[in-house]
Amino acid sequence: MKAILLMKAGGVENLQLSEVDKPSIQNDEVLVATQAISLNPADVKPKYSDQMLNMFFGPNRPLILGWDIAGVVEEVGSAVKHFRPGDRVFGMINFPGVGKAYAEFVAAPAAHLAKMPEGTSFEAAAATTLAALTALQILEGRIKKGDRVLVQGGSGGVGHFGIQIAKAMGAYVITTSSGKNRDFVMSIGADEHIDYQTQAFEEELSNVDFVLDIFGGKVLENSIKVLAEGGTIFSTAARDFSADIQSQIRRLNGTISSILVESSGEDMNTLKGMMEAGTLKPHIYKTFPLAQMAEAHTEVEKGRTVGKIVVTV
Repeated sequence: MKAILLMKAGGVENLQLSEVDKPSIQNDEVLVATQAISLNPADVKPKYSDQMLNMFFGPNRPLILGWDIAGVVEEVGSAVKHFRPGDRVFGMINFPGVGKAYAEFVAAPAAHLAKMPEGTSFEAAAATTLAALTALQILEGRIKKGDRVLVQGGSGGVGHFGIQIAKAMGAYVITTSSGKNRDFVMSIGADEHIDYQTQAFEEELSNVDFVLDIFGGKVLENSIKVLAEGGTIFSTAARDFSADIQSQIRRLNGTISSILVESSGEDMNTLKGMMEAGTLKPHIYKTFPLAQMAEAHTEVEKGRTVGKIVVTV
């Protein structure tokens, strides 16, 4: 089968389209004939550093990157009960861990997949995986109807899903983006928009119940300034919080936490239900063929993506 191999740590020149053996499956896995792959910053950033590659994938080189897939089940393991050959499925595979998604065939734990919504394209399904799961796992069970929710970076992958999920949960949704993306974020459910290029959100907002932070750093620090008493911040960008940040949060009787998304077929089925209900729709910014994976990585690295980058197989 064809797969994109990362030969060694470094730039996109180290991504090579190669022929490799088709994977075999375990009893609890299915073999998926991949039709589309979604890219994330978590795909593109580790490749530059052996230390990060080792942390994510171990020491073996070359390696196959990626976690987000949509495709057709070709084979099922003996312990798999809910899928059969021919099923159209999507999911984030083995995260955190080694997903090996950049390939024509992927061995995927059945517990990490869901059947695709009827009428959904492979591209749209692949796009609604890691970023959508991140937003769902942050927001589900933590916000309620009427909460004032600030989604930082609302035009990006996690952000544009966060807006839609928070809105579906009944929140009043505020988001930040550049002015050129205002119409987009408002069209997907934001109630209020802050142009980060011309406005300081920490001066414009107050009494925010929940902040979904994807930036860390100064944006995270300023997010504390807009929190209501008892408010909550969840960050995808920060793992450890300084004593000063923790002290500020305690004074507000608030909470601050980090999160690392995890593969979950149950959560994928929640996303499927939202897609079927029309409350969740991915925005695909650009699509590339598998042979142009290097160009797709470069596009993600620009940091200008509105929604998601998808690669077709």
